[in-house]
Amino acid sequence: MSPSVIVHAAVFTAGALLGGGIATAVASKKVTQPVAAVPVPVCPAPVVVVDDFGKASISKEMSITSSLPSVLKHGNPGPVTDLLLRQAYAAGYDRRLRHPSWTAEHLTAASLGRSAITPPSEDAGDRSKSAFIEDRSIPAIFRAKLQDYFRSGYDRGHMVPAADAKISQEAMNETFLLTNIAPQVGDGFNRHYWAYLEDWCRRLTGTFQDVYVFTVPLYLPRKDIDGKWRVTHEVIGTPPNVSVPTHFAKVVLTTKPKSPSNPDILELSSGAFVLPNAIIPDEAPLESFVVPIEAVERAAGITLFSEAMKSTSKHICQSTKCEIIVRRFDDAQKKARKAIAAPRS
Repeated sequence: MSPSVIVHAAVFTAGALLGGGIATAVASKKVTQPVAAVPVPVCPAPVVVVDDFGKASISKEMSITSSLPSVLKHGNPGPVTDLLLRQAYAAGYDRRLRHPSWTAEHLTAASLGRSAITPPSEDAGDRSKSAFIEDRSIPAIFRAKLQDYFRSGYDRGHMVPAADAKISQEAMNETFLLTNIAPQVGDGFNRHYWAYLEDWCRRLTGTFQDVYVFTVPLYLPRKDIDGKWRVTHEVIGTPPNVSVPTHFAKVVLTTKPKSPSNPDILELSSGAFVLPNAIIPDEAPLESFVVPIEAVERAAGITLFSEAMKSTSKHICQSTKCEIIVRRFDDAQKKARKAIAAPRS
């Protein structure tokens, strides 16, 4: 392996067609301007760099743009995905679906306030001080709105959890922007099994030096009784604006020193999990949702890691226990929980 490892999360605007492979695997797991040419806006890929000393980061460098061809000099229909760079994460926002097409975050014990060496920030985020808000950096015509979720029957599901962004109040507030939100089934999923999976990702920082987490909403086909595969999904809002994913994927990449005697040589582990946007029993084993990383990439039309990276990393379930801890995070708040309030006009 080369001295430094570069993990490419290249996001392409054109989606890839999904074959029956991942759909069959998941379905089998039964669970209840001016005329002059202007630069082309490009959504560059976040790049996770792990150097010789184990220091890692998600690059925020913008890729070099190119000029429009003459056929587009009167108008550029893109970009389809807006690159969003936040304090605690990066994301690609899909203007058509009105939710993230992916999110990427870098977790460490220190970033979560769990380091015995680094004290928590004095400005640590407090969830009670955050509120869901529309992202005004997105043009209004393509923006998810608070009204879209009102009485929709779905939770405003965080793709990057608020608990992953405790480094500052602003960082936590940014997780409540609707560009970080997708419609999720509430009881039995967002408030339960999905929350357990998010907790598992955070607990990985107790074993690994660096943890990279990618969250990817998916639209997977189902085989109908006529033998044909179809993708069907709900759209919420008045008028219908926000698409409801059929599934969600969590893809993780971890690093840690290979041995105490070789702290500069890193051991890599990775894995992908695809969960249906539906009620999942607490007793469902996490490993039952394991899929190849390539399956997620193909379904979403993105490339998360290089082939070299995937071929040299161990599976995460071989490096640590892929077991959730059932914690009813919302039980103490059920009586106090309020329904999604009507947006103020």
